[in-house]
Amino acid sequence: MRSDIYDVVIVGGGHNGLTTAAYLARAGLRTIVLEKNAVVGGAAVTEEFAPGFRNSVASYTVSLLNPKVIADLELQRFGLEIVERPQGNFWPIDATNSVQLPYNFAGRVAAIAKLSARDAEAYPRYDAALERSANVLRDLITRTPPNVGGGILDLIKGGVIGRRMLGLSLADQRQLLELFTSSAADFLSRWFENDTVKAMFAFDGIVGAYASPSMPGTAYVLLHHCFGEVNGKSGVWGHAIGGMGAITQAMAKSAIASGAEVRTDAQVERIVTEKGRATGVALASGEMIQARSVAANVSPKLLFRDLIADGDIDDALREPFIAIKTGSATFRMNVALSELPDFTCRPGTHGQNHHAAGIIIGASMDYLERAYIDARMSGWSKAPVIEMLIPSTLDDTLAPPGQHVASLFVQHVAPHLPDGRSWANPEERQAFADVVIETMSLHAPNFRSAVLHRQILSPLDLERRFGLIDGDIFHGQLHLGQLFSARPVLGHANYRMPVSGLYLCGSGAHPGGGVTGVPGMNAAREILRDLKPMRRLT
Repeated sequence: MRSDIYDVVIVGGGHNGLTTAAYLARAGLRTIVLEKNAVVGGAAVTEEFAPGFRNSVASYTVSLLNPKVIADLELQRFGLEIVERPQGNFWPIDATNSVQLPYNFAGRVAAIAKLSARDAEAYPRYDAALERSANVLRDLITRTPPNVGGGILDLIKGGVIGRRMLGLSLADQRQLLELFTSSAADFLSRWFENDTVKAMFAFDGIVGAYASPSMPGTAYVLLHHCFGEVNGKSGVWGHAIGGMGAITQAMAKSAIASGAEVRTDAQVERIVTEKGRATGVALASGEMIQARSVAANVSPKLLFRDLIADGDIDDALREPFIAIKTGSATFRMNVALSELPDFTCRPGTHGQNHHAAGIIIGASMDYLERAYIDARMSGWSKAPVIEMLIPSTLDDTLAPPGQHVASLFVQHVAPHLPDGRSWANPEERQAFADVVIETMSLHAPNFRSAVLHRQILSPLDLERRFGLIDGDIFHGQLHLGQLFSARPVLGHANYRMPVSGLYLCGSGAHPGGGVTGVPGMNAAREILRDLKPMRRLT
């Protein structure tokens, strides 16, 4: 006779929660995923935002999704198809000049050479050095970090990682230290002289970071965006046919096929504890679900602020989680387009390679700096940094024939507006959305008139809809004080929270944000270590 008690209840049906569920169910644990929204996926979800126009709502591109997760969960078997973008990013510079980086190495060198012969000569050394650092990161992300205050196993983990570091040359050790502590601007200035070349690479250092490229810590954010791959090709970016929701739909199918249950419209109101141990959850409907353990695929700040009742944990244990630094300066828009943008520097509305690339507005270091300064001073950038993707150039399921959808990932905006203003005010949201449209129109004059409909997500919208506190797409900023053994906080880097039986399986855990599936995979491994022996005893 089947018990009414689950082995694990997972709070949040985003991609990491679904990943955890699939691994646990495959190992034989009775697992249920509870998602508050009507569809699973969290921030990795596709929806129709205007009649006939569908797009990824929040998360918007593929590269960091871990190949082991793809293989283990058999995501291709469950319908996932990822296609590569034909070219690397495209930067309009002015009315006549632009630069586009091909994926092939020789093409990249040639593109850089048009800006600086010296930088083209330096690029192969830069690329090789960064790839060596990225390889270290690829190894570390799938390991559970040594836990400060842990036992013998954590000492062993520390020794293994230490040997990995000692195996590097002294120059590579120095570079890793520099990447973890310095600014993207300082790091790139050591390699390159041309301002546009530096800005091209510095963009990755501010994605999801409320920071300018001259601020310490942004060099690591640059590295964080370099360890991905698509279809086995390092450094390539791709698109999931059907949008980012296709990833989470495949994950849900994988989890269900393995025996997990997935429920939508099931909002968790609080974690239930008994004698200091998590024993289930209470839903907003009043329903109670019992479990031997609970895994939270939510921001750790939200978990300890909203889901654990006063008295269920000491304030001294709760406070470090409440103090986690959040805010990624992100504003998201999706637009329906009557035609493709006609860039003055590369004319034409017929589909060209640059239309299928990541289109970046921000071709100078000063531009990237000023965007941040504006946001800090007045709440948003007067000339924002924009990454625009037009996924309908690769995927005809998203828009009517001859028309298109575009994703705009925009920085910088303050998570909380100054002077008593608020993102809750529709006029603020619309005003900045107008700034974004005007900024794109400076480079593609037809853009304004081509916009048929727009979907707007301010930092507050991202928090209310997806639980991204302060609009933080990473569930907590990526800086040295919130990485590796300090993520989410020191003493709890091993996915086990200060309430017995409670685990963290989302992006607030190591290795951090992006649609990777790695926090979910790593958390599942630790849960299995704890629950498998428990099941043998019960």
